[in-house]
Amino acid sequence: MSIESVERVRAAIRACEALGPPVRVLSLLSGGADSACLLHALSAELGTGRVAALHVHHGLRAAADEDELFCSAFCESLGVRLHVERVAVQPGGNLEARARDARYAVAEAVRVREGLDLIATGHTASDQVETILYRLAVSPGRRALLGMEPLRDRIVRPLLDVGREDVRDYCRAVGLTWREDESNADRSLARNRLRHEVIPSLREIHPAVERNVLATAAELRAEQEVLERVVDEAAARCGAGGHPPTVEFARLAREPAPVRRLLLRRLAERAAGGALALGSERVGEIERLARRGGSGVAELGAGVRAVVEYGVVRFLTDPAPGPAEAATLAVPGSCRFGVWEIRAERGGDGAAIGSLDEPVFDAARLARTLTVRSWQEGDRMHPLGLGGSKSLQDIFGDRKVPRSLRRSLPVVLSGSEIAWVAGVAVSDVFKLDQHTAATVRLRARAVSAADHPGD
Repeated sequence: MSIESVERVRAAIRACEALGPPVRVLSLLSGGADSACLLHALSAELGTGRVAALHVHHGLRAAADEDELFCSAFCESLGVRLHVERVAVQPGGNLEARARDARYAVAEAVRVREGLDLIATGHTASDQVETILYRLAVSPGRRALLGMEPLRDRIVRPLLDVGREDVRDYCRAVGLTWREDESNADRSLARNRLRHEVIPSLREIHPAVERNVLATAAELRAEQEVLERVVDEAAARCGAGGHPPTVEFARLAREPAPVRRLLLRRLAERAAGGALALGSERVGEIERLARRGGSGVAELGAGVRAVVEYGVVRFLTDPAPGPAEAATLAVPGSCRFGVWEIRAERGGDGAAIGSLDEPVFDAARLARTLTVRSWQEGDRMHPLGLGGSKSLQDIFGDRKVPRSLRRSLPVVLSGSEIAWVAGVAVSDVFKLDQHTAATVRLRARAVSAADHPGD
């Protein structure tokens, strides 16, 4: 059994495409069996030159200092470089969640500082089952059943197909010791109640419960890719997007109800900067406001609200700020403008396709340094495809941009010519043609909302 477990763990590392050469990995090491197994297996399969470890000392447990000493000795025995970071987490509330958020933030900082590619965690198939059951209990919707992703952003979870017992068998087979976290026995914590009470009870109903949960999640994740394409197509048909995220309800209403809900949730999450529960009740409220005409507001939680005006639904967070100070944008480069981050990225030939959200310009026609500022009275531009100029005030009116937002949107100029009003209009002056040899893509994103933390 131990030999089979060793091969199962090693095979999981080899099968993880994200870990192919020359990727270098920062492996999170708590001292527990899961993280010890992961670091040992990564070192064996990738070589110690491609692996470093990080131990985050939260100072929350009496044994925290001993955990750090254990991790130091463990890494020394493997010949792996260990980084130790101490973070302070205030007690109270959801302490586990805050400690997790602090751990990932520190890990990302170390990854960037050390020039590493990925952060690896020791989450197992057993953790996946617990996560899915917990999410199903506390939040409705199919997304609760998707579980943790094997690769998300810079976080990779190579052991998600390996059970907790296989991990411990691996450790015993290769002679590894590990630390036990005494909080794992605390049944006041939801994850421990699931582990020690709920899942054993479900096994009595059917011994394959964990395998069935994992198989269901795998199927739903595969189907999720299809759903995302369906929503992409619906967004294109409806002209949904922009800054702030916006959709015209008359066009949205032509879509089937499930697609409407998924598209509205996507727009709400863009405003939130992360995951946001948007169930049928909230969607129904937004649709009732839109159908009755006039204006209205639906509060969606997490500081996000849906504002309905002129038959258009916009998803907003903080009150719109006043005009921000003008900024200079190098090409390529980035700058801050109020709550916005604007980026200019060089690209290849004229085969690129742009949009109101991410326009693509002919690099030869665009200045090497751009100006980003607020809308000013009398501003005019040459909108793409119009064949003439038009005032921004009229463009804002045509696009039904609320007056409260107009002076907070980034207006990007090349010299004295307006090239782009973020999410609203693109200039015809800098468009691509058959002679385009290089391109510049502009992007804008609101940076006031917190990024969605990993699992």
